[in-house]
Amino acid sequence: MRAKIHIVVLFVMYITTASIQAQDWPELNYYAQANAMLSEPKANENRVVFLGNSITQGWIYQRPEFFEGKSYINRGLSGQTTPQMLVRFRQDVVGLQPKVVVILAGTNDIAGNTGPTTLEMILDNLASMTEIARSNGIRVILCSVLPADYYPWRFEKNPQHKIPALNVMIKAYTQTHNVYYLDYFSALTNSCNGMDGLHSYDGVHLNEMGYKVIEPLVEQAIKEVLSKQ
Repeated sequence: MRAKIHIVVLFVMYITTASIQAQDWPELNYYAQANAMLSEPKANENRVVFLGNSITQGWIYQRPEFFEGKSYINRGLSGQTTPQMLVRFRQDVVGLQPKVVVILAGTNDIAGNTGPTTLEMILDNLASMTEIARSNGIRVILCSVLPADYYPWRFEKNPQHKIPALNVMIKAYTQTHNVYYLDYFSALTNSCNGMDGLHSYDGVHLNEMGYKVIEPLVEQAIKEVLSKQ
């Protein structure tokens, strides 16, 4: 039932997004009111912002209990690519004064949601977000892109090769720049660099079981980056 509701919600979000993008391409207005209503973090609060696309946004619909009672703020937006996230990074991440940001992005770039791009361009955007975060005292967790061997909305694309290649680049960047690399890909992939029905309802987006797989991984990552001075 949750998966069906989630699909409907994402479809509505997609239609809404398509109708406003011409006026607000990075969707700065989407979380503007929620951001304004958010109080400043308390003295000892370990606030964490989750930045991403529909995989991040859908998390709060599929697994709301993961966010309840924690200083976790979901700032995922369906369909978004890394250039859009880079534009809204100061508003939807830096302005919220978190101690940690978890960035999961890149698959929609490969799908061509906002036009042609290269893996190098995606990495550049991730690097820019990392640099902005660090310059504001925010610790960064860069996540691997989730496996997918096809896109239901872009059948002509072949992500099963590009996603692993991008993940190699992201991991190399994190090692060079001392950033935490969170490997979701290895925990979810099948033999075809895709996701099976156990973890995904469409081969791209996670179902409840898929989120249950990544939740302990990200919580361990958050714990580790917070423990470092």
